[in-house]
Amino acid sequence: MTPHLTLVIGGANSGKSARAEALTRTLSDSRIYLATAQAFDAEMAAKIAAHRAARGDGWQTIEAPEALAEALAGIAPGSAVLLDCLTMWLSNRLLAGADPAAELPALCAALSACPAPVVVVTNEVGAGIVPENALARRFRSVQGRVNQQIAANADLVVAVMAGLPLVLKGQLPAALSW
Repeated sequence: MTPHLTLVIGGANSGKSARAEALTRTLSDSRIYLATAQAFDAEMAAKIAAHRAARGDGWQTIEAPEALAEALAGIAPGSAVLLDCLTMWLSNRLLAGADPAAELPALCAALSACPAPVVVVTNEVGAGIVPENALARRFRSVQGRVNQQIAANADLVVAVMAGLPLVLKGQLPAALSW
């Protein structure tokens, strides 16, 4: 059975995006990449370019740094969606002065209502030290709550560490061989 909502979670540079891309490729030949990162500096521009190159052809990219619910509402049936990543969306919303926790119900509703399967990438940020500043502590707290809510709604949750997937909830599709 194909999961409608999958959450792929891991630390920075854990291999989660590559695993999420591999899963999304098995779901449809019509793939949509919901991109949340913004290139505010040369380092981030290079990271975005590297992600695009690694993905290769066959993806329609929709830039959605803040309006994820709206972007999901425009998805057509028959495709598969990779949302990469929820952590960047959260950063964008916090820096814009928004209340992402208040926006979470609308995002969850949009994920549920999307007519295509959605694979969501997010960072696990709660395993490190307590941040020294209030914004970073707020980010970590909200990210933890967002991850918990998306995981609760997901059919499949996969943690990735050192490039290796570990299924936390649900079952991998039979067509996927990691």
